Amino acid sequence: MSIGILLVTHPGIGDTLLKNASELLGNCPLRIRCLSIPLENDREQLVQSALEAARDLDDGSGILILTDAFGATPSNIACELTREMQANVVSGLNLPMLIRVFNYSSDDLAALTHKAAEGGMRGIQVSRAPEAET
Repeated sequence: MSIGILLVTHPGIGDTLLKNASELLGNCPLRIRCLSIPLENDREQLVQSALEAARDLDDGSGILILTDAFGATPSNIACELTREMQANVVSGLNLPMLIRVFNYSSDDLAALTHKAAEGGMRGIQVSRAPEAET
């Protein structure tokens, strides 16, 4: 048994990140799907589509839902799923987050949720800060 991963993002973001992570690591060790949320949408229909996708991915271990921007429609739809099933949501999806999830694919839902958030945060670095204005 393993955690299912559902990427719920604005158009193109989840697909592109998944493609790049899979190419970098050679494969995708988890059951994973992307759901792109168009700007013009029927919210109720998309909630149902997301719920169906999540249920298809869930083998009883739960679902980790990764979204691109907290508070945006994809994130709000993802959060609704937590009322219907065993699922956690992490927002701020980036490539380091997704790679970290792939690398810890055998973790349980709580641990994988923590690893996803940690990977996303550690992936954000300032390489050179601008000089302070005086």
